[in-house]
Amino acid sequence: MSTTMDTAPDQAPVGTPAIVARDLTKRFGDVTAVDGLSFEVRPGRVTGFLGPNGAGKSTTLRMILGLVRPTEGSAAVLGIPYESLAAPMTAVGAVLETQSFHPLRSGRNHLRVLAAAGAIDDARVDEVLAMVDLTDAAGRKAGGYSLGMRQRLGLAAALLGDPQVLVLDEPANGLDPQGIRWLRDLLRWFAGRGRAVLVSSHLLAEMDQLADDVVVIDRGRSVRQGPVRELTAASARVRVVSLDPEGLARVLRGAGLSPIAEGDAFTVAGVDTAQVGALALGAGVQVSELSTTTLTLEDVFLELTERSSR
Repeated sequence: MSTTMDTAPDQAPVGTPAIVARDLTKRFGDVTAVDGLSFEVRPGRVTGFLGPNGAGKSTTLRMILGLVRPTEGSAAVLGIPYESLAAPMTAVGAVLETQSFHPLRSGRNHLRVLAAAGAIDDARVDEVLAMVDLTDAAGRKAGGYSLGMRQRLGLAAALLGDPQVLVLDEPANGLDPQGIRWLRDLLRWFAGRGRAVLVSSHLLAEMDQLADDVVVIDRGRSVRQGPVRELTAASARVRVVSLDPEGLARVLRGAGLSPIAEGDAFTVAGVDTAQVGALALGAGVQVSELSTTTLTLEDVFLELTERSSR
């Protein structure tokens, strides 16, 4: 992948987060869509924005992009509000769920119109078409594009200004498995250049492979955020099997743990295998199996959102 644009007029000082949300709140009448949400997106990293349907993800992204005015709180991109950016297209590229293309205009001409509006060299159009694998279809009318092709065209538009930040709302919709892998590689390449990506998605297995950090929200509120590996490691479980399950359960409960019976085994959170082994040995309880089970991002997400909804 190549690009001809490596600088942008809007540049945040080194070390400044690419996106900062502070106490973002949005109410629509009596409905609170987003409630005191704060998080940061760092350059050089892909941040996954996760939550159930109706959690407030799209509303939050729209507040960041200046499309919806917060009821309370603020959002900044490269250190300033989006509407204050001198050259928005070279600062932020966005793909939202709702995209509009003139159905009779070719994909290439759609991008040419956007490039002209953003004072971007027309040569950049063919570059981004190649980046999203739409060169062969560039002359076709956008109205005849498949959903996956429309997603690629939207991403090409977001990349036109060679932005410092990408904000993507469900960009994998309509992509086949090969397309999803292509998107992952593209976003990892983009972040690898020191740029920032904020992406919402329901494809949790894919986000497990793609994201460096995640922000998990439910009912408009943050329920957990941090590096993916830290979240999954913190949710690890120890699986232990004993010839004396009742005795083992007493020992674990006596240590303030909450063992969960799973057939002939117990799973325990908040400890490692060495601690469980030491407890059993100290009580004279024989253990026949001791292992660690690491949860996936999907497991963590479901656990967090189920707990939040109680």
